[in-house]
Amino acid sequence: MSVLEIKDLHVSVETDQGTKQILRGVDLSINEGEIHAIMGPNGSGKSTLAYTIAGHPKYHVESGSILLDGAEVLTMTVDARARAGLFLAMQYPVEIPGVTVTNFLRTAKTAIEGEAPAIRTWIKDVRQAMTDLRMDKTFAERNVNEGFSGGEKKRNEILQLELLKPKFAVLDETDSGLDVDALKIVSEGVNRAKTNTGLGLLLITHYTRILRYIHPDFVHVFVNGRIAEQGGPELADRLEDEGYDRFLVPSNVG
Repeated sequence: MSVLEIKDLHVSVETDQGTKQILRGVDLSINEGEIHAIMGPNGSGKSTLAYTIAGHPKYHVESGSILLDGAEVLTMTVDARARAGLFLAMQYPVEIPGVTVTNFLRTAKTAIEGEAPAIRTWIKDVRQAMTDLRMDKTFAERNVNEGFSGGEKKRNEILQLELLKPKFAVLDETDSGLDVDALKIVSEGVNRAKTNTGLGLLLITHYTRILRYIHPDFVHVFVNGRIAEQGGPELADRLEDEGYDRFLVPSNVG
């Protein structure tokens, strides 16, 4: 069984005011097939964790470790992390002018598998995934995310998730900017991917609304760069009722 382990992770970024510590000792273990939700107020370090796992150069790992099946992720390049089975669905997906969705997906799949997928099977898989996500077939020939609405960009992220079949996926506020219908469609896509591949999920969100569709096994509350509390799905319901005020007392602020 695959496992993603985060051990005593400390991360900082450089700002105009100097070095800013963001993650202050994060410990988290995600097994294949598990869904972990990370919730917390703005600025608590949730997205920093996501981008550090993916290898964004902006974030400096001061100490700690990220292991994928025992292999140190922090020594891998960004593309090596993707080939090893890590996937990041970004909160703000970027546009890639000049690269069509079809070419992007096939190139990525080839890089991950080491060989190009058979054309006939691949086209069938892409069309089926797009149909399931209610994406118009014309999107296949459009440039990646260029001129896409917020909801269309998020569907395109989940299209990649379903077709690339990673071991672990980090979803960074995938629910942000989605209306009720789009949220349901995107969530169904995530659940399909998990059912079909057994991947592990790290779901970062502010709100419980996406958790009505994607049911977490574990909920972790992020405050001031560390996990302040963790529990089962009932913890998310408690956060919905109480908010984060009880965590933001002076004794908990570093």
